[in-house]
Order: sequence, then C-alpha cells, then structure tokens
Amino acid sequence: MHTQKIPVILASQSPRRIKLLKTIIENFLVIPSKIDEVCDINLSPEENAILLGRNKATCVAKYHPNNLIIGADTMVVLKNKIIGKPTDIENARQILRQLSGQEHEVITGITVVHSQILSASKISRVRMKNLSLKDINSYVESGESMDKAGAYAIQGEGSFLVESYSGSYTNIIGLPMELLEDLLQKSNFSI
Repeated sequence: MHTQKIPVILASQSPRRIKLLKTIIENFLVIPSKIDEVCDINLSPEENAILLGRNKATCVAKYHPNNLIIGADTMVVLKNKIIGKPTDIENARQILRQLSGQEHEVITGITVVHSQILSASKISRVRMKNLSLKDINSYVESGESMDKAGAYAIQGEGSFLVESYSGSYTNIIGLPMELLEDLLQKSNFSI
C-alpha cells in the first residue's frame, strides 16, 4: 500500500478503476472530468486513448494543482476500428456480434499529472468465443454490458464470453496497474 503525503485524485467515476486503485492507494478523491470523449479521426486508436486519458487528467489538474491526478481512457479496437460503449441494448447486442469469434485489442491510455505530465499506454488482446444469440441476449439482459467499452466486463459475468487473453488483465478491466505503478514512480510518488 502506498503511503502518500500528496492528495491523489482519480479523474474517473468508473467503479472498476476505483476498485483497482484502492489496491495500491488507500485514500484518494474521485473527481470525474467533464471532457467530451470524442476521438480524433487523424490519430490512431492508441494515440486517441492516450490523448483522452491526458485530457481527463489535465482537466481536473487545472482546478487541483497541488494534487496528483490520475486519468485514463480505455478503448476496444477491432480491426483498427474503435468500439465504444453501447448506446442502448440493441447496440450492445450488435457490438457483441461483431466481437464474436474475433480477437480484438483493449488499449488504455493513462496519465499522471503532478510536477509533470506523464502519459503512456498499454495494449492487451482478447479473443472472444463464438457466441450464440442466446449467449449474447442472456449477457445483455444481465445489464452488465451497458457502461463498458466493447459491451463486456472480463472480470464479471462477461468472463464466459472470453476464450483467451494476452497482456495485462487489469488493463482489460480499465486501469493497467503495472503501468500506473511505473508512472507513479517516475512522478516521484512515494511507493
């Protein structure tokens, strides 16, 4: 567990990111950023993830300059196309049909702002099972798919949709902890 003197703010209200961050930092504030999460079509998915994570962190840092701010953005990418969070139940079904039997990337851009701005990204790969319509409908009806990029949660009921993955498990959840720890060390956050 980190012992810190600098107040830490997570620029996200994602329950998954909050839970992961609590594994290394006991006390922190949650102040979600108020940015538009719009991707730049001239940037790669990885560059967009980094840019959005940075924008979230720097937006909150403007109002809290004496704090250490953590911002992150996670994207699901299939064949170089960004798959966002589902807009409704039918869109969640459509996303899962697209991902069925395919390998996709999960990319998280993360930024730590303190005395400097440090950004990095992590890419993991996930292969989905060949999903039946029954599997898709059952999962979507559970409600778990609605607030997640790619319309699934590997750490929840959505684990049965996944055939395999490679890379960082916590990245797939939404906050690559090994990368975050590295950025915290580089920002002189006492570990």
